[in-house]
Amino acid sequence: MSISENVAAVRERIASAARRAGRNADGITLMAVTKTQPPERIREAHEAGLRIFGENRVQEFAGKVDALRDLKAGEWHMIGHLQTNKAAKTAELFRAVDSVDSLKLAKKLNAAARALDKKLGVLIEINVGGEAAKSGVAPDSPALEELLTAAPRLEALAFRGLMTVPPFTDDPEGARPYFRKLPELRDRIAARKLPNIAMHELSMGMSHDFEVAIEEGSTCVRVGTAIFGERGKP
Repeated sequence: MSISENVAAVRERIASAARRAGRNADGITLMAVTKTQPPERIREAHEAGLRIFGENRVQEFAGKVDALRDLKAGEWHMIGHLQTNKAAKTAELFRAVDSVDSLKLAKKLNAAARALDKKLGVLIEINVGGEAAKSGVAPDSPALEELLTAAPRLEALAFRGLMTVPPFTDDPEGARPYFRKLPELRDRIAARKLPNIAMHELSMGMSHDFEVAIEEGSTCVRVGTAIFGERGKP
């Protein structure tokens, strides 16, 4: 199947999951995860109507951004783990960082965005499974509280919500309890009405489990394989 056919199939699955959950599919963003994808395949996804793209590595995206600059409607998000020494380049290349997991990183991004006179959208990455090998802050952790209370001073950042990657299970249903934790945390944070903290976005769900994520409240699903095929294959 072509990329455009794959996009259409994914959109139909999104619509079906939204109907099951009594939700409007228009409130769910389909983000194309374009790591390892060359510019020509990203262009195909753009031609298929996609506008939000997620990259995992700053260096990789820097190598192909010049070939994509004419796609003015495209919006590029950093979704991978980010080291603080890449903050300046990240602020330059991306519209948003959906994987902020420490106050130290947030401060670096804020300084870089301010130097560029730019407002950078951010999501706080939550490690819902408590996995040592994964980035993200634990729910109700001091690290999360540090980020939330520092937000008013980080004026070049716009905190928009939360992101998570649950522990992998072959059965997508295995992710449901983890996905369920994110809207619960979102609601607790939103109820505090903290300055510069909006909780409109819940980024959760990938190719193998995005339907379950939608049923549990995801507003953005990050899909790579279901759009582009297995890495290295058409």
